Amino acid sequence: MAAKTFKMTAAGKAELEKELESLKTEGRIDIAEKLKVARSYGDLSENSEYDEAKSEQAKIEARITELEYQLDHAEIIDSASNDSVSMGSKVIVKRLSDGFEATFEIVGFAQSDPANFKISDESPVGKALMGAKIGETVVVEAPIGNLKYEILGLV
Repeated sequence: MAAKTFKMTAAGKAELEKELESLKTEGRIDIAEKLKVARSYGDLSENSEYDEAKSEQAKIEARITELEYQLDHAEIIDSASNDSVSMGSKVIVKRLSDGFEATFEIVGFAQSDPANFKISDESPVGKALMGAKIGETVVVEAPIGNLKYEILGLV
C-alpha cells in the first residue's frame, strides 16, 4: 500500500517545518525542565506533576512524529491561478441564503484551519469551489441542506 501524500502549499509546508523545529528545540527543552523539577519532588509513584509532564512529553513526541510523517510525504501544490479556484487560491464567496461573505484559502488537509478560513480541498466547501470561476455559483451538500455560494473574486 502506498503512503498517503499530504497536499499543501509551499507556505503551508514552511509553517509545518517551523512548528516541527520549535517542538524539537523549545518544546523538548521546556518539557525536560518540567520533568527535572517534577523529579525533584521525590516519590514518582505519587507525583502528579511528573505524571502531567510525562503526558505532555508524549503529546509533543506524537506531534513531532505526525509532522515528520506529513513533511516526508508532502506534495507541494502551488497552482493558484487568476481565473479559477485551485489549491493555494484565496477565494471571496457569498453564501446566497443569508448574504454571509468570507474569504477562504484553499489548502491541503494538513494545513486546514477552518476557524481561520483555511479550508481543505477535500472538505465539502473546498471540493465544490475547486475549478470554479468568478461569477459562478457552486452548491455544497451539507447536513443542513444544500448551500449555494457565489464566487465574487480571487485574491
